[in-house]
Amino acid sequence: MNEIKKILIPIDFSEHSLFALEYAKLFAEKFNAELILLNVVEPIMFVADLTMGQVNIPSIEGELIQKSEDKVNEIVNALKDKYNVRGLVKLGKPYTEIIEFAKSENVDLIVIGSHGHTGVEHLLFGSTAEKVIRKSTCPVLIVRPQPQK
Repeated sequence: MNEIKKILIPIDFSEHSLFALEYAKLFAEKFNAELILLNVVEPIMFVADLTMGQVNIPSIEGELIQKSEDKVNEIVNALKDKYNVRGLVKLGKPYTEIIEFAKSENVDLIVIGSHGHTGVEHLLFGSTAEKVIRKSTCPVLIVRPQPQK
């Protein structure tokens, strides 16, 4: 088994992804590894009319990216005294950006929260976590939602 030096945590600010971050922190402490928080903002597509097709709305995307960067920075700032941590925001399809980033950065472990989609939603969309498992070239730890007490 290789040493764990870089841990990628895809974060969407949900309680599931924040719970996954708690697991990642344990690995970071054990292996003295870097935590990398990645938030992916999906492009907003708007159907203007049938003749124009889909139109991208960059002003809204810019606002979403800025809000995400602010939230990521807030988490990074809360962790930086204890952990080697950095965060970034990318625009794109979440699973694609997660996989590409993990490859380009030689990430040793991805720790991702499972949202536990079921039924029709699961059939139509699958989950980002499932797609990451199928396509990742490094180990992936899926953290299930914290049980309700």
